[in-house]
Amino acid sequence: MPISRDGFADEYPFESHWLDLDGVRMHYVDEGPRDAETILCVHGNPTWSFIWRRLIADQSRERRVIAIDHIGCGLSDKPQDYPYRLEQHIANLRRLVETLDLRNVTLVGHDWGGCIGMGAAGEIPDRFSRFVLLNTGAFRSKQIPLRIAVCRIPVFGAIALRAFNGFSRAALTMAVARQPLSQKGRRGLLAPYDSWANRVAVLRFVQDIPLKPSHPSYAKLTQVENGLSQFSNRPMLLLWGAKDWCFTLDFLKEFQQRFPQAESHVIPDAGHYVFEDASDEVVTTVRQFLDKNPI
Repeated sequence: MPISRDGFADEYPFESHWLDLDGVRMHYVDEGPRDAETILCVHGNPTWSFIWRRLIADQSRERRVIAIDHIGCGLSDKPQDYPYRLEQHIANLRRLVETLDLRNVTLVGHDWGGCIGMGAAGEIPDRFSRFVLLNTGAFRSKQIPLRIAVCRIPVFGAIALRAFNGFSRAALTMAVARQPLSQKGRRGLLAPYDSWANRVAVLRFVQDIPLKPSHPSYAKLTQVENGLSQFSNRPMLLLWGAKDWCFTLDFLKEFQQRFPQAESHVIPDAGHYVFEDASDEVVTTVRQFLDKNPI
C-alpha cells in the first residue's frame, strides 16, 4: 500500500522515481535540470528523503537534486527478509549512481547517510567532486549513547522500535533542540513508519552499528574509513548542530582532523535534526558553499 502524503504533501510535492534492485524498488526524487550539476542527498535513520525537502526546493531551481530513500525507508520497498547491512546500502547507492550515470556529484549526507555516501564515493571516487556532511560519522568509533544502546537489547529493541515506534517518535523531540517540530514535519517524518512491518529498517539500522571487530559490518566500516583520505583535496562543508547527543562535536573534530581543508559551520543551538532546527541557515550555508566552490 502506497504511503499517504496527507498532511505534508505541500512540503513534499516531488515526483517519485524508482530504481529496481533485483526485484526490490528504491524510491528517489529527481528534481531540477537534468543537464545541470548533480547534488545527491542521502539520509540516515530513522528519516527519509523528506528531510531534504527545503534543500531540494532551493537547489533544484538551478541544479539537479536527487534524494534517495534507502531500502526499508521512506517510500522504498520494505522487505522483511533483506540484508540490511552497511555493505548492502553502499552497494545500492553505488548502483543508483552508476545506473543514472551521475558525474561530478556533490554528496550531501546526514547520520548513516554520511557513512553510506562516503562508502559509495570511496568505491567510485571519480564520480564525486564535493561533499557536504551534517552530523554524521564515517569512521570507527566506540561512542554510542545509552538511549541508542538500549534499543539494541534483544527482544526489547524489537518491541520498542517496531511495536511502539519508539525510535522514530522519540527522535521528534530528542533530535531537535531549538524549537518543536511543526505538525507537517512530524507527520512527514513518521508517515513511512506506520506499522511493525514498515519499521523493519529502523531496527536493523540500530542493530548494524559496528562497535567491535566481530560485528558483520565492522570490516566494511573500516574500508569506508580507509577510503576517506582520497578526498583530502576535495571541497567539503562540515555543517553541524552542536547540541547533537549522538553525533557530537567529537565527530566533527575527527572530520576536521582528517580534512583540514574543509569549511566548518557550527550551529550552536541546533540538534541532530539540524535541517529542522535551522532549515533556513542550512539551505543558505549549502548554497553559499556550492556557489564559491564551482565544479
